[in-house]
Amino acid sequence: MAISMSRYNARRRRNRFAVALCFAATGFGLIWLVLILATLLWNGLPGLTPALFTESTPPPGSEGGLLNAIAGSLILTVLGTVIGAPIGILAGTYMAEYGRFSRLSQVVRFVNDILLSAPSIVIGLFIYEILVAPLGHFSGWAGAVSLAVLVIPVVVRTTEDMLSMVPGQMREAAAALGLPRSIIVRSITYRAAKAGIVTGVLLAVARISGETAPLLFTALNNQFWSTNLNEPMASLPAVIFQFALSPYADWQQLAWTGALIITFAVLVLNIGARILVRSRNPQ
Repeated sequence: MAISMSRYNARRRRNRFAVALCFAATGFGLIWLVLILATLLWNGLPGLTPALFTESTPPPGSEGGLLNAIAGSLILTVLGTVIGAPIGILAGTYMAEYGRFSRLSQVVRFVNDILLSAPSIVIGLFIYEILVAPLGHFSGWAGAVSLAVLVIPVVVRTTEDMLSMVPGQMREAAAALGLPRSIIVRSITYRAAKAGIVTGVLLAVARISGETAPLLFTALNNQFWSTNLNEPMASLPAVIFQFALSPYADWQQLAWTGALIITFAVLVLNIGARILVRSRNPQ
């Protein structure tokens, strides 16, 4: 009895030590997160003025804002999502509903896992070689395509996972009524997995919102207002990169404020995705 109690007390001590390490690691990570957010707020809030959203990026020593960069980021992000999300949803649908155990699905999963972990700069270089170098100029279209390539693997993974979680009995009941596979997918499984698929799209948008490297190789930047996708286009990440490295205090202030805008935009998207997940899986 004494031996068993000593072993029990030893396990309790080890458990407490492990729990303490977990809390310490969590606190260590949260400290840096709080410091980063506090630094962004401290340096970025002074630049939040009406001119920020009504004027384009200025030359050094002049007043201006980030209107062209904000608009460019919105255009590129929306286009990248519009191009990449349908491809990802259709690929995820095939792997979950039509070819779950096929050789093609195994190959697509393998390639998709590589794309998920591939550095975004590699994607930018790839799009540069196929869309920028042959045409001889940077463009908004090239930037949108590079972001779409980053969207696709995230949407593929979440779509396949969400559709695979739909109970098979729902498909069997619909098939027993004589419904073809396409209608079962469209009317049954898509509806059941809708919140999860939308969550995946939001997570993909959150990922591409702050990407800089692919846009530097594709859309580059533009100091002026432009919505022409055949020309170089401004974006918040590219402007932040340029202005943060400059020696001008006014540009550095705009870079801090732009970083603050992107950070909170990504935060809102992630919170929205979590809300959708919880609404789909209530406790």
